[in-house]
Amino acid sequence: MGVRKFRSVEEMPGPSRRTPLDPENLRLALGLATLAHGLHPLRLEAGVRKFRSWDEALESRAARVRARPQASAKT
Repeated sequence: MGVRKFRSVEEMPGPSRRTPLDPENLRLALGLATLAHGLHPLRLEAGVRKFRSWDEALESRAARVRARPQASAKT
């Protein structure tokens, strides 16, 4: 398969259309969701938090972000 060059984005072909209700669509969607979770997993804690001020809420959120384990770089 050769390399095709385009002078502008308008000349490029659009993405291929997927047929509705195709089981392959679900497989692709689940694969993308798994990839997204693997790149940046969300760890949510159950419960409701109440704060006395907006600043206190922002500080709590910043503390949770700092406490998240960082993704290790694979090199």
